[in-house]
Amino acid sequence: MTLVTKFRTQFTLLDIKPPTRRRRVRTEENIAAVSASVSDDREMSIRRRSQQLGFCYSTMWKILRQDLGVKPYKIQLVQELKLHDLPQRFQFGEWALAKLEEDPHFYRKIVFSDEAHFWLNGYVNKQNCRIWREDEPEALQELPMHPERITVWCGLWAGSIIGPYFFKDDNGRNVTVNGERYRAMITNFFLPKMEELDLVDMWFQQDGATCHTAHETMALLRGEFGEQFISRLGPVNWPPRSCDLTPLDYFLWGHVKANVYRNKPATIDALEANIEAFIREILADMLERVCQNWTLRMGHLKRSRDQHLHEIIFKH
Repeated sequence: MTLVTKFRTQFTLLDIKPPTRRRRVRTEENIAAVSASVSDDREMSIRRRSQQLGFCYSTMWKILRQDLGVKPYKIQLVQELKLHDLPQRFQFGEWALAKLEEDPHFYRKIVFSDEAHFWLNGYVNKQNCRIWREDEPEALQELPMHPERITVWCGLWAGSIIGPYFFKDDNGRNVTVNGERYRAMITNFFLPKMEELDLVDMWFQQDGATCHTAHETMALLRGEFGEQFISRLGPVNWPPRSCDLTPLDYFLWGHVKANVYRNKPATIDALEANIEAFIREILADMLERVCQNWTLRMGHLKRSRDQHLHEIIFKH
């Protein structure tokens, strides 16, 4: 019946495309003007560029993305490398590439680990908050001089995230990490989780923090992993100031912090709940891709002559 109606009204069974609407704003002249503006200043915001050229925001966005094909990249902050760091990055990259040549799935056998601080701060942005009234309001927001924070540890491998683990004292108060607390976490939390997940013949990676490399900690790790752990002073040396080489720094912590503050948690308990909930939502296939990216970074490391990974240092 639909085909009969279509034939009676349009006199054809073919789909008739509506005439293309003529562009009134995204003309060749305006696209060229935006292209020239981008060439002059690549760091200007879309809103500022729109005001400068007299276009609306949505038109500017379409010209930049659809007509010129440019993307907004943001710089990833990394630690400054010292001259003596480069040979250590070279040695680690060579070791990793050799292991990957032996076994292309070697990246699945590493548990990467790290700690991060999450601060509980105020969330009123005074630049965007306006109070419209006839007289000046006496409205203040009180913030603590030293806002509360929590220290979180996670282990990440290609199959799942082990954690989060929140460092607390015997009274349940949040504390920072020292050697004794770190070893207690390894013994009472991490190793049982490894056993629960049936993770055998795995490598363990940690950075060069003092609590990680204390004599008692290194003895504990050697007893559990033998020669299969990566650490400063370990069987495989972890290069210092190399946040761009561990998935927790180049993926997890930024990904989590970008999401757990969205509902503006007002208490430490609420912040902890957000962290736990969001980490549970990260899917295994995403972690697989993140760890595959680590293998690519080893190749980039060699090509960059052990400097920061300029080929992948920008994100959009």
